[in-house]
Amino acid sequence: MDPKELASFLVDKATQYATKSFVEDDPIQIPHRFTSQEDIEISGLLAATLSWGNRKTIIAKSTELMDRMDQDPGNFIKEATAGDLKAFEGFKHRTFQAVDVQGIVMGLQALYREYGSIGQFFAAHLTPHSENLGPAFHAFKKFLLSNGLPARAAKHFGDPEGGSACKRIVMFSRWMARPNTEGIDFGLWEEVSPKLLSLPLDVHSGRVARSLGLLERKQNDWKAVQELDTRIRAISPEDPAKLDYALFGLGVYEGWT
Repeated sequence: MDPKELASFLVDKATQYATKSFVEDDPIQIPHRFTSQEDIEISGLLAATLSWGNRKTIIAKSTELMDRMDQDPGNFIKEATAGDLKAFEGFKHRTFQAVDVQGIVMGLQALYREYGSIGQFFAAHLTPHSENLGPAFHAFKKFLLSNGLPARAAKHFGDPEGGSACKRIVMFSRWMARPNTEGIDFGLWEEVSPKLLSLPLDVHSGRVARSLGLLERKQNDWKAVQELDTRIRAISPEDPAKLDYALFGLGVYEGWT
């Protein structure tokens, strides 16, 4: 395809797959169960952080975490005591264990006290010259590790400075900052421009991107995310993250490799 045909193809595919029915089978359904910004942010972060493996299992495990927080994640985070952290004992999802959840709770409690929201934290760690959310991702991981997250849990949070593609926190950022145009994403972070959003990059989306000529780099790392950013933003500069639905749909539903 020539550039114009490719652009039209991707926009059409994004429109095809970015419908409200997307929520039914995706972990984003977890934050959709809530209405307050705190509940949406926290449940969304936890669901995104657990998002590796089978989607049904991810949804089930995320639901379990919400149950352990009495379906009130905002108040749980803000009010949690050392005794309350026992609610997570016995939790496990792949390599994600109770001690990791407890550390996230402690870190988020400190963050909400200091910044008021995750969105405000991200905005505070960006500048007018920021080209993406990478600086905020780095600061977020560093903050959590300085406020209760154990070192063993560092692997659950991507860091561009370490070369990570940061798939899960990129996805979470799309959920929070991209406009609620189709009833999928939330548009909660008015202080974070959707223009800065990247596309979640993993084995599957990387294969689709390479097959379309959107990505040449072989590794799925932060440099590849930046390369994909350049190509995607040339097509959709105001709403680049919408094209995530095109790559997802082509890979999951149409079997592109």
